[in-house]
Amino acid sequence: MSAVTKALKIAVSGIALSALTLGVANAAVVLKLAHFAESGHPADVAAKQFSEKVSERTGGEVKITIFPANQLGSPNDVLEQNVLGAIDMSLPTQGHLSKYSMKFATVMAPFAFESYDHVYRVLDGPFIKWAASDLEQQGLVYLSNWDWGFRNITNNTRPVNVPSDVVGLKLRTPPEVQLQSAMSALGANVTQLAFNELYMALKQGVVDGQENPLSVIYHNKIYEVQENLAITRHVYNSMVSVISKSSWGKLSPDQQVIVREESKAAGDLMRKMMREEEGELIKKLEAKGMKITYPEQAQFKAEMAPAYKAIGEYVGTENLEKFLGML
Repeated sequence: MSAVTKALKIAVSGIALSALTLGVANAAVVLKLAHFAESGHPADVAAKQFSEKVSERTGGEVKITIFPANQLGSPNDVLEQNVLGAIDMSLPTQGHLSKYSMKFATVMAPFAFESYDHVYRVLDGPFIKWAASDLEQQGLVYLSNWDWGFRNITNNTRPVNVPSDVVGLKLRTPPEVQLQSAMSALGANVTQLAFNELYMALKQGVVDGQENPLSVIYHNKIYEVQENLAITRHVYNSMVSVISKSSWGKLSPDQQVIVREESKAAGDLMRKMMREEEGELIKKLEAKGMKITYPEQAQFKAEMAPAYKAIGEYVGTENLEKFLGML
C-alpha cells in the first residue's frame, strides 16, 4: 500500500469517526409521555401541542412520543413506572399523586373552589410551592398544572335538585377517599368499579349513576346510558404534568427551560379548551337526551361535615388546614 493510499484511508476513517461522534452527540432525547385521556380529548390535544413545540424549539433534539388512553397501563401503573423512570412523563391527577404525597389529596376537598380562576390562583401559586419538593423526593419533577375539571353527578333514577335526591342512589366513584366521603355524606351508596367497567355497569343497572367532569361524560359517551345530569361541581381535580428526575437529568439546562415552559403552555391550552367546551358540552348532552339540573351548591356544601372529617383523618389535619388556608 502506497503512502498516499494509506494517508487517504486514515483521512476517510477520521471523517467517518467524526461523523459518528457528531451523530451520537446530536442524537435526540426521546421521551415517552403516557396519559389516560381519550384521543381527541383536550388533554390529548394539549399533549400533542407540547410534543410539537418542544421538538420545534429544541431543533428536534428533544422529542416527545405520546401514548393516550391508558395504552401503557392504568393511571396508577403509569405513575409508578414514571417514578421508577421506566416511563419518562405522565399526567396523573392529584388523586393518583396522593399515594406519594398527601398534600395532593387536599386539592379534592369538596366544594373547596368557587371558580376556575380560584383554582388556578391557588394551584399555580401557593400550592405548587408547597407540594413540589414532595414529588422531588419521590423521583418526579413537578412541571405544571393542566386541567380535568369540576365533577358532576349523573344517574338513571331521578333528577337531582337537592341533597335528599342523592339519598339511596348507588353511585360509582373512583377509589379516592375525598370522592367517596363526599357522596356518602349526601347519602349515596358508594360503589367502586374500574372505569373501563363503568359503561356496562350503568347500562345493565349494576349501579344507578356516577360522577365525573363533563368532558368525561361526553367523550366517553356516558350520556348513552344515563338520563339525568346534575351540575353539582362538587370536587375539582386536574392532571399534573410530571417528568421523572432521571429523564429530567438527560436534558440540558436550556432544554429543561423549554420543556417546563411548553408544559405550562400546554396546560394553559387545555384549561382554555375545557372552559370553552363546558357550555357547548351541556348543549350537546341536552341534545343527546340528558335532563340537566342546576342544584344550589350551598345546600350540598352544608352536608359535607362528615366528608371533611374523613378527609382530615386521611390526609392529616395539618395538611388539610394548610390547604384550606390557601383558599
